[in-house]
Amino acid sequence: MKQLHIKNMVCNRCIMVVTSELEKLGYSLVSVELGEVVLKKQISQNEKETIAHRLGTFGFEILDDSNSKTIEKIKTLLIDLVQYKNNLLKLTLSDFLVQQLHQDYSKLSNLFSNVEGISIEKYFINLKIEKVKELIVYDELSLSEIAHLLNYSSVAHLSNQFKKNTGFSPSYFKKLKDTKRKELDQL
Repeated sequence: MKQLHIKNMVCNRCIMVVTSELEKLGYSLVSVELGEVVLKKQISQNEKETIAHRLGTFGFEILDDSNSKTIEKIKTLLIDLVQYKNNLLKLTLSDFLVQQLHQDYSKLSNLFSNVEGISIEKYFINLKIEKVKELIVYDELSLSEIAHLLNYSSVAHLSNQFKKNTGFSPSYFKKLKDTKRKELDQL
């Protein structure tokens, strides 16, 4: 088996695209998850380059060095957490990452900050704020429900963090129809 770590693979559509493209190239897949693909067999360097080229046309990149893989794993875990599981988080963010990656948090934090130029916590907050924007625009949940969904301690906490990051209150943001959201892989 061959495991590939793929940058910018951050949503279910990404998984579908990567799966489809690898199957078109004739590869049998063991699993495809956010940021990671496991092929049934080992591949040559030429095959890896072919895969990299094909996936590159869709904005994906195969990661080779361990630091890049670790950073991408952190991002993928955080995106998955915000998109699908945030209200299930019963640990601190640092404990969650240590549990998932089996590495010392200070090492993870220093690596992430040095390479990305932003702390893990700030990156996580940015993800949450983008999710709040999405939920506000959808207009299906109250601010209280959004706060609960994203594991904020209170609506006031969510509102303060939202205003600090965007310059707007959530209610004012809701009135702005032309506000552009960032794509998750652009954070």
